[in-house]
Amino acid sequence: MMIDPDGFVQALADGTRLRALVLLRCEEWLCVCELTAALDVSQPKMSRHLAALRALGLVDDARIANRVFYRLHPELPQWARDVLERLAEGLMNTTADLATARHRLDRFPNRPLQRPGFSPADAAVDRGEIGHAV
Repeated sequence: MMIDPDGFVQALADGTRLRALVLLRCEEWLCVCELTAALDVSQPKMSRHLAALRALGLVDDARIANRVFYRLHPELPQWARDVLERLAEGLMNTTADLATARHRLDRFPNRPLQRPGFSPADAAVDRGEIGHAV
């Protein structure tokens, strides 16, 4: 998979997108509602940011029932993953906002991934029938 380095850097320049990517790096799958709560942003704003990340090929999505889940794109190049890793380390060491976002996420009630037997990876997703939610 080819990622445009300029587009990647521009995506990281926005704090909401950067923190969403770092959270996705840590959590594997997160639904829009979880990201909204963790980053304390509105749902429309989060959806716009996720749509931009998806258009750049940085994230992948899956619809499960009435929720849309996102993860880092499985074919994201290693160099991009390494950049996210270093940025995550920097954010954890220099600001409290990522720790706050993690705390909000941990306290988010009724998280879909905490339900027994739920796994977005096991769900059948047919993009032709479902399409994108944002």
